[in-house]
Amino acid sequence: MTDSTWRIFQGTRTPQQDPNYIAERLPDPPSWRPFGTAAAAKQSVAKLKQQQRGATFQATEDELDMVNAALYLRRPLLVTGKPGTGKTSLAYAVAYELNLGEVLYWPITTRTTRKDGLYSYDAIARLQDVQLGREKPIGSYITLGPLGTALLPTDHPKRPRVLLIDEIDKSDIDLPNDLLHLFEDGEFEIPEIVRMAEELKKAEDPVRVRTAYTEDDELQWVETKTGRFRCGAFPFVVMTSNGERDFPPAFLRRCLRLNMGDPKPERLKKIVEAHLKDDLTEKAKVDEASDLIDQFVKRSKDGDLSTDQLLNAIYFVTRERVPEQETKDKLVKALMKYLSSTED
Repeated sequence: MTDSTWRIFQGTRTPQQDPNYIAERLPDPPSWRPFGTAAAAKQSVAKLKQQQRGATFQATEDELDMVNAALYLRRPLLVTGKPGTGKTSLAYAVAYELNLGEVLYWPITTRTTRKDGLYSYDAIARLQDVQLGREKPIGSYITLGPLGTALLPTDHPKRPRVLLIDEIDKSDIDLPNDLLHLFEDGEFEIPEIVRMAEELKKAEDPVRVRTAYTEDDELQWVETKTGRFRCGAFPFVVMTSNGERDFPPAFLRRCLRLNMGDPKPERLKKIVEAHLKDDLTEKAKVDEASDLIDQFVKRSKDGDLSTDQLLNAIYFVTRERVPEQETKDKLVKALMKYLSSTED
């Protein structure tokens, strides 16, 4: 249907009298935005999105080779490329296919330190509780970060956790070097607990610390009497970089490196089919999607475009109700406008 009825919001400044007006006209959300769906009612949106990213990722031969090399060698994988080329999705694809559970996500900023990734200790809350006479066990004030959780012992020495360190090129200059010994040794300690070692030896119960996992079916708590943790299986670590800075040679020597270039039309078509296969049932829609892919490839040569922008544009034009051609062209152009997208 191609006319003005595609508009749900009409700008009439008059409230709709039919309570089902929007529910009857608004199409189902894109598969990568599953809010309000039946599936989202059964499990978290975060988990659904992780599964979606993993199930729809289209790996190249080079990517397959480097991922397997990182798994064999127990080395971090440094993935570089422009925003929107699928760097972060690679980690989700590995976790999804190998059934390695929730991806531990650690986003990096200029203020991030190694300790931020290992654990946090709320000393202020503990002091306040002491003053009020309601102090809890020290574990109540400590939470492991994504890095610390990734280095916990696993249920099998050959089943690693998955850690995604996103945009490490934004970090302080010292962070890559700070990670070197950690990646070599595979262990860390929490000084606040270590200092209590003698006291804990006499205690009946160990210290119970919360992990960084968010899903209920993952390890939520870990116990210790020493404050020291050593990984059983070295985690599968993906570190993404947009190429905004160089890294120290010593750091690079301990990583495997993968550069993800702009996706080619054939790969983009596979990505679109994986996300929108149920929508591309008519030849006209397939042809229109192909035209948009060609436009995307041409535009991406002039700047950074995210594959997410292409998916948004194709999703929009494959709905049952779409606007007139002139309006549709204008909106598609806006959806695929040159943007420095951070969605990978």
